[in-house]
Amino acid sequence: MDTVLISGASIAGPALAYWLRHYGLTPTVVERATAPRPGGQAVDVRGTAREVLARTGVLDEVRAAHTGARGMAFVNASGKRTATMPSDAMGDSGGAIAEIEILRGDLVRILHERTATDVEHLFDDTVTSLTETPGGVDVTFEKSPPRRFDVVVGADGLHSKVRSLAFGPESDFLHDMGAYTAIFGTTQAEDLDGWMLMHTVPGRTAGIYPTPGGGAKGMFVFKSPVLPHDRHDDAFRRDLVARTFAGDGWDVPRLVADMRTAPDFYFDRLCQVRMGAWSRGRVVLLGDAACCASPMAGNGTSVALVGAYLLAGELAVAVDHTTAFRRYEEAMREYARRCQEFALGGMAGLLPDSRWFIRVRDLSMRVIPRVPGLGRVFGDLQKIANTVTLPDYPVRAR
Repeated sequence: MDTVLISGASIAGPALAYWLRHYGLTPTVVERATAPRPGGQAVDVRGTAREVLARTGVLDEVRAAHTGARGMAFVNASGKRTATMPSDAMGDSGGAIAEIEILRGDLVRILHERTATDVEHLFDDTVTSLTETPGGVDVTFEKSPPRRFDVVVGADGLHSKVRSLAFGPESDFLHDMGAYTAIFGTTQAEDLDGWMLMHTVPGRTAGIYPTPGGGAKGMFVFKSPVLPHDRHDDAFRRDLVARTFAGDGWDVPRLVADMRTAPDFYFDRLCQVRMGAWSRGRVVLLGDAACCASPMAGNGTSVALVGAYLLAGELAVAVDHTTAFRRYEEAMREYARRCQEFALGGMAGLLPDSRWFIRVRDLSMRVIPRVPGLGRVFGDLQKIANTVTLPDYPVRAR
């Protein structure tokens, strides 16, 4: 094995490309966007994933790009805080906000810079077909000439094109979580002082969190049945959010106004990806494409980083791709399962069904930091984040 096609240049893809080059393999990254995607929501880096960043040589740079968030607080309709949780309340990887939080686009940029000069990138392109042969996978692209690769990796997210080509329609693997989310840049003027603020009424939550340079991101999450529509119809989606949150208090009216015109508006259904196997033949899935826990608080960034390190290492040392894929999946399965389980539990706190449950949630948040060990009752994210121990893989002679 030598040549590896990676579909996706968000977080899992660049991380995998770096480690494949490090181990002496030859990766190629294909990405539909015309360049590494900027913006996006804040993401946490927890537990073992920090060690991956340290071994990649970018941990200090990632820390320097921290969003500035130092905790989360829930507020009522008048803006009074009803519960707060500092980021270190349950360990540096255990709180609602991790010790290291960074905008997705900043992490993408940092990882891409590690591979920009020595890894081939095919931007503004996408895979259109995969045909496995005894000697590899024949791949056709929307724009580039057809090529053969030893292995193909789908690191292209929740709506993975590689997964649909190799495994079947996404409806076979997506587990609906009953809600939508929207994320966007805001015109927030007041100083958040490093705190993420959230306002909840039964079935929906609005939030705002700081970003580097004094900016902020807004967020809406709400329960809803699936509403069929064109995924590219942003007008429908913005109207849906506005209707859903109409009449809510706190800063919601201003956030809705910001959402209406935000150029970086993101909207998606909250889903998990559940699959019996992450590989088929010479094709394997990585990150959200394989095991998305949730676009909200599902530990997806850490799973992507750890998975990229393990998959690259196993491909470097295994005698064949089948062995490499098996060992990678064995190492990651329990980690992914626990992250998905945690995300399902977290949905209840994010989208309570009643005002009584909101009061119970806020009370528990006030109590947890004061009672050692109580956080374990609510999932022990600190322990989950350290599920995997990183092996050391030998580097090939070049």
